[in-house]
Amino acid sequence: MRWEAITLGMDLPLLDDFDVFRDPVDLGLKTIPNRFVDQPMEGNDAQLDGTPGPLTLRRYRRLAEGGAGVIWVEAIAISREARGNDRQLMLTEETVNSFRSFVAEIKSASLKTNNFEPYVVAQLTHPGRFGKNRKILFHDKFLDEKYGITEDFPLMSDEELDSLKEQYLRAAKFAKIAGFDAVDIKACHRYLLSELLAAHTREGKYGGSYENRTKLLKDIVRLVREEVEIDITVRLNLSDFIPYPYGWGSTEEGTLDFTEPGRLLKELEELGVKIINVTASTPYLKPHINRPYDEMGKYNPPEHPIVGAMRLLNLAKLAKETLSRTLVVASGFTWFRQFAPYVAAGMLKNSWCDLVGFGRMTFAYPDYPKDILTKGELDPKKVCITCNKCAELKAAGESCGCVVRDSEVYLPIYRKMEENKKS
Repeated sequence: MRWEAITLGMDLPLLDDFDVFRDPVDLGLKTIPNRFVDQPMEGNDAQLDGTPGPLTLRRYRRLAEGGAGVIWVEAIAISREARGNDRQLMLTEETVNSFRSFVAEIKSASLKTNNFEPYVVAQLTHPGRFGKNRKILFHDKFLDEKYGITEDFPLMSDEELDSLKEQYLRAAKFAKIAGFDAVDIKACHRYLLSELLAAHTREGKYGGSYENRTKLLKDIVRLVREEVEIDITVRLNLSDFIPYPYGWGSTEEGTLDFTEPGRLLKELEELGVKIINVTASTPYLKPHINRPYDEMGKYNPPEHPIVGAMRLLNLAKLAKETLSRTLVVASGFTWFRQFAPYVAAGMLKNSWCDLVGFGRMTFAYPDYPKDILTKGELDPKKVCITCNKCAELKAAGESCGCVVRDSEVYLPIYRKMEENKKS
């Protein structure tokens, strides 16, 4: 694999000393027990009222027993109006007690199995143009065309955006009550706060200039920091890789322009953000960028998957070089399959990141951290094969997990989905 990377002109860090994963991370009042992060992966399996459903509880119980130091809980809507779909988690006054039990069970399961409680993050989100109540901030010729949004489609007003500050604050307060260790003010994958960063063509106080486009995210972070005693994290696109003026951190050719993302990273650090979780682009337009894979139905990636994986790793390295106090989570390891631990260990050893995040691997192999730490390897028969069938389930609005490795639960759901397509 290293030879393949070298022939593609890449420097792939590799290390076979896995003790680097055992190092705890001191956050002051809290400690992250190891360097593994279970990334936020939506399962589309919440109850209709927004509380965790049976499959939600099953997934997170397995993750808790799997031994990651950080469990980054998937997208949680900040209000009923901000719900992405009827099976998305939602944190409100009516659901907070269910979340309290949910978080307690995660910590209890890990403590019983691994002798430590994980650091649990609540990813707070507004889906924007990808939600049930579709809200757009400006007309994007790439995403508008793909999703049939016409020029007369109304834009979200500045007053509506103003009101989100209190919604995020309220959700953060509920997250604190529920026992989460941190909240993620999600600004990635072109959901609302991510799209706002790219609002070059929008008029008003939230569009145009850098100061305007980053204002709402920073205002929310500042408000939560002042009002709630909870750690703040941000899962952040460092580039949309969508051509300017429709993309954030992008040139007119759609390549990386790190000028504004680098500036925002430093400002978020000054605002007290504890962790930046690095990602890029959007699965709705360029899924190969944020989740490199070999193939997915009719969409064939326009590049070798190792190019996409290395892009994510290098973005984390850029963030790490930019920040001095804030921790950096790197993504892009799953595609390396059983070789992922060597790449992740190399990243840590070479100070390309502080924590290593696994996404699709958590669906396929929830106990991957335990196997790396206790067996010194990943089982090739258990790793994610990046077939992206989980993403197909998500796109179809079905409960999603690993169709290959967790086939007893998810293969029947997948087969039913395929039958429905034919009928």
